[in-house]
Amino acid sequence: MLDIAFAKPALPKAGALVLPIAEGAALSGLAATLDAAMEGGLARALEAAGFKGKKGQSATLWAPHGGITKLVALGLGESPDAEKLGGSLVPLVSGEAAAMVAADGLSAEQAASLAMGAALRAYRFDRYRTTEKAEDKPKLAKLTIGTGEAAAAKTAFAPMKAVVEGVFLTRDLVSEPGNILHPAEFADRLKGLEKLGLGIEVLGPKEMKKLGFGALLGVAQGSINEPRMVVMKWNGSGKRKMDKPLCFIGKGVTFDTGGISIKPAGGMEDMKWDMAGAGTVAGLMAALAGRKAKADVIGIVGLVENMPGHNAQRPGDVVTSASGQTIEVINTDAEGRLVLADVIHYAIQKFDPAFMVDLATLTGAIIVALGHEHAGLFANDEELAARIIAAGNAVGEAAWRMPLGDAYDKQIKSDIADMKNVGGGRAGGSITAACFIQRFVQGKPWAHLDIAGTAWSSKDSPTIPKGATAYGVRMLDRLVAEHYEG
Repeated sequence: MLDIAFAKPALPKAGALVLPIAEGAALSGLAATLDAAMEGGLARALEAAGFKGKKGQSATLWAPHGGITKLVALGLGESPDAEKLGGSLVPLVSGEAAAMVAADGLSAEQAASLAMGAALRAYRFDRYRTTEKAEDKPKLAKLTIGTGEAAAAKTAFAPMKAVVEGVFLTRDLVSEPGNILHPAEFADRLKGLEKLGLGIEVLGPKEMKKLGFGALLGVAQGSINEPRMVVMKWNGSGKRKMDKPLCFIGKGVTFDTGGISIKPAGGMEDMKWDMAGAGTVAGLMAALAGRKAKADVIGIVGLVENMPGHNAQRPGDVVTSASGQTIEVINTDAEGRLVLADVIHYAIQKFDPAFMVDLATLTGAIIVALGHEHAGLFANDEELAARIIAAGNAVGEAAWRMPLGDAYDKQIKSDIADMKNVGGGRAGGSITAACFIQRFVQGKPWAHLDIAGTAWSSKDSPTIPKGATAYGVRMLDRLVAEHYEG
């Protein structure tokens, strides 16, 4: 993570200086100090550049004064968004080893949010780059936030930093290739979260067979990489026994070929991130433990690889889920819902949770419906749904409520089993998938987030570089913080 410090505003002796300036405002604080040192040269330069402080506007001056190598003026507009400001400044100073941001016009909370935005944008997955030229690598290693409320800003940033670290864990997991992050390796990495105080339990094929996980094991049977289920426990209340904990469940298909119902070759490499739901749950649990959330929370991930091996599940097979319900597998590429069916049943039987939220890169249909701007939200509980949407809007992770109903549920009726794993056609595919999952929730408060369109980004945004987004970590951390911490 980018090294971030908070200190009183002062002109740096070296490196870059970032000056956030409000629209139409006169130079003040550190900007005014520098302008005076330059005998009015800063104001003249900004005027010549046409800089007016509009949101998103920037102007760059090279070696403006003393040891400052680069000055970047950033427009705040009329209503500054500190987090986006922090993210947008990182690419502008990435060529400098150190930078100071003059945040003297921001509150302590805004200064901390600025730091969070910068940290989120500075993420880079470069584990497998071995020949990259030095000049192509970002150099920014330290960012100092100059604020008159340095101590308060540092305190405000501490829980934010824990959330950033959770986001980075998710981004790392989702970015890994399938030949590295198979189910056993994923489980081993989650064992490392014990250092944060999480209780970790790993179940293998033998344990899951005893539990009757016919749906999950059916997906896994074509791969030489054995499945795992990992249970993560955070006892934030401090009580000896958890009473109706919150429960978050993630689909973790570490690579999805589609199985016998094999996917087209074009774009199949993207299926390394078909485990993004599980990655999000892992990052969320790390964030909650890192900031010592005062709530009892269970995170469970079902980890499998879906391959067309000699023992792979066939279209037309019938499997018996842990709930006892039978499933006719019409399409082996509709595998994530089979994994979730058994894990959800286990969560109910083992923990009797207050509510369940599952996350899954479940359907291409949700991308057709919502593009890459919103995740699809399905829920049987109005309050839970409203709280998730509000939490997502607060952190820039939008979700759109989608319908459920008997007309859709009837489409997964099977002629020979209790249900089939896909509906009658492409129409409403994300909805029939959600209806399938709903058959296993036993009336418990439940929400399903289909994150197929939001788990990965093909372009940069202010706080999310191209690649794994970790969508859901911040949303669900916010949900817990606002409504469920005692």
